[in-house]
Amino acid sequence: MKQNIFVFFPDGVGLRNFAFTDFKNIGEKMGFDITYWNNTIFSLKDNLGFNEVTIEDHSSHSLLPIYSRARKRAELNVSRDKFKDDVYPTYKFPFNYKGLKNIFKSLFTRWLIGLYSSEKGIVKLRKKINKLERSTSKYSYCKAQLEAHKPDLVFCTTQRATQSISPLLAAKDLGIPTVAFVYSWDNVPKAMQVVETDYYFVWSDLMKQQVLQYYPFVNENQVFVTGTPQFEPHYDQSLLQTRADFFKDYNLDVNKKYICFSGDDETTSPLDQYYLEDLAKAVRNLNSKGENLGIIYRKCPVDFTPRYNKVIEANKDIIEVLDPIWSQVGEQWNQVLPTPEDFRMLYNVCEHSAFVTNVCSSTVFDFVAHNKPCIYYNYEQPQLKKGIRDIGQNYKYVHFRSMPSMDAAVFCKDKNDLESLVKQILDGKLSNVETCKAWYEIVVGKTPTQASETIWKTITKLLNVNSMT
Repeated sequence: MKQNIFVFFPDGVGLRNFAFTDFKNIGEKMGFDITYWNNTIFSLKDNLGFNEVTIEDHSSHSLLPIYSRARKRAELNVSRDKFKDDVYPTYKFPFNYKGLKNIFKSLFTRWLIGLYSSEKGIVKLRKKINKLERSTSKYSYCKAQLEAHKPDLVFCTTQRATQSISPLLAAKDLGIPTVAFVYSWDNVPKAMQVVETDYYFVWSDLMKQQVLQYYPFVNENQVFVTGTPQFEPHYDQSLLQTRADFFKDYNLDVNKKYICFSGDDETTSPLDQYYLEDLAKAVRNLNSKGENLGIIYRKCPVDFTPRYNKVIEANKDIIEVLDPIWSQVGEQWNQVLPTPEDFRMLYNVCEHSAFVTNVCSSTVFDFVAHNKPCIYYNYEQPQLKKGIRDIGQNYKYVHFRSMPSMDAAVFCKDKNDLESLVKQILDGKLSNVETCKAWYEIVVGKTPTQASETIWKTITKLLNVNSMT
């Protein structure tokens, strides 16, 4: 009899990894009966023909946002004190004191932080959150779904969504094994592990070490290194278009070499448009000296600000806009969902660009999978003023300490150097590719093409262990 696995989407961020890759096909070939337990407004049945069980009750306890924020800040305080490192407070967002309601929420949150900022306090705070969520109608609703469908295991596609707490608690209370996939390379040090599950799947040995370091209540035998399906499409040759076809599809000039500018969200890089402007100036200067260059601007999929428009309009002879093929199905950032078609676009943007430039984005790994260099901008813009976040803060974050050396990316530390760096990369005199491959292995793991298969093999192993207990 086939074992039934619930692949749980608490929000849309896991779709890219677990609905639009070969993850499902690989699992079915290995003999699993796969049901998508869907908490999103994207219908997997209607759009992809997948078997799904839809969660219609999206209620959470009214105090959950306050307690969740307190938990995160308490964990960051503990990390600051435990590791004697001032990087952790920089992960915090400021409190809101506008209006009586926000004042009350902020003061109550601060009181909870003061009360629970210790390792024992965090455990108590997590238990309190679980107690609150067990009292919700969503908990009862999800428990009834699980009792009706009787899955053998629930695989949660991200560890960071509060919407996943009550469904996973329901599964655990019914004795159903639960697994959380740690979604992103920067999540663990940022106190973004919202859920507690029986097992955790992580990208790499580095991420496993971090989970054990930051969460003492997790045992080593609960954490498995599986890799991530995120980068598997970059090795799928069926996505490759010829240069001529790709340029024709997106109205690019076949006589030009293109540099990709990968945009950031406004929080990460609030002055990102000025880095695009700097690149345009460098390209214009190089073109005046005999080069024939253009820029592919690929925005951050969840950035809907008009901040780039003026720069793009002023440089429309140089900049071609290739928006990610994502679909907005709601108002929230996590309701802007990828489409399978975007895999092909991103693959070919990487393949047919000379290199990529951005502010601290993980697209450095997308491009190195295609043996393409990356320039990271790391200088202040003159528009920086009080209240605007300096992008230099990003490179101090814990996940950037995984770099084996500082030449794992080409850092531009002065805008006056940008033109020279671009020219050196184009001429083959400068590259970060080999060093970045070592960084890629540290972060992504040693077998980036086998993550989906490894996840299913590990699920098989866990089911066998649980069947004997």
